[in-house]
Amino acid sequence: MQPQQEVPVMEVNMNLLGKLESLGFPRARAVRGLHYTGNTKVEDAVNWLIDHENDADIDQMPLVVINLDVESPQPNDITEAIKLKEQELRDRVRMKNRDEEKKLEREREKERIRAGKALLEAKRIAEENERQRLLALRKAEKEEEKRAREKVLKKLDLDKLERKRALGLPLENQAAKPPLPSIQEEKSPLPVKSVTKADHMRECLRSLKLAYKDDNAKVKKAFQTLLIYVGNVASSPDEEKFRKIRISNPKFQERVGSLRGGIEFLELCGFERSEGDEFLVFPRDKVDVQSLNTAGSMLKSALTNPYFGLLEKMKED
Repeated sequence: MQPQQEVPVMEVNMNLLGKLESLGFPRARAVRGLHYTGNTKVEDAVNWLIDHENDADIDQMPLVVINLDVESPQPNDITEAIKLKEQELRDRVRMKNRDEEKKLEREREKERIRAGKALLEAKRIAEENERQRLLALRKAEKEEEKRAREKVLKKLDLDKLERKRALGLPLENQAAKPPLPSIQEEKSPLPVKSVTKADHMRECLRSLKLAYKDDNAKVKKAFQTLLIYVGNVASSPDEEKFRKIRISNPKFQERVGSLRGGIEFLELCGFERSEGDEFLVFPRDKVDVQSLNTAGSMLKSALTNPYFGLLEKMKED
């Protein structure tokens, strides 16, 4: 067992002690300041306390305090120097607190800047991926238009020859005319996993367009309505009202439900029949924004591309 460390007896002048306490110093600190300055003056004790304010035992109360009744040479009035020292001590504490607060604010600002940069970088990457996807879709559409035009021109040439042959007119020298280049089907640049679904979607739209080829207004209205349904789910997948369609709704039936391929297209996008075929519901956990964007691009192409579906029809012929 280790022996207890003896605590020194600290002798203080109670008159000076009272003055230090009136300045706001705790008794434990005031006792130490007077003891270690020899109970001479209040100003000396204040200077000692300022120099030793960070001592580990500064706030520990001594075990014994002896009151010395000797008259202190310190004048009764508190000098201006003591007040200045007291103010200096308070100012140092305020400055320290202010510096720590500024340091914390700088750290918070740096963290906000880092988070902002990370968010901007993530947004840039997402926008670049979307741009590349749209470029690939536009390239595929242009290739399709090019092949469709070539098919049309070739069919027109064949029809022209057939009419000349039927009328007994002389045919052009086929040897002098170079044969039309063979058309090779190119693979879609879309990911392999969505090619089959994309083909089915395109077939639905093509069938709808051909089934109502004499009513362009109805076809256009159907494509526009489908684009609204798909776009709403893609932009706000958490909105339940965009993921649920009443099949018996008169407007839905007029624009999409009664048309060939309309409901099938929505089912390919992810809608499912529910509640005894009363509703089409898109489960939240099955929302694939990339697939919906592909469907939206396909609908836009069907609305703007006059050759949409023509190439497939010629292949069948």
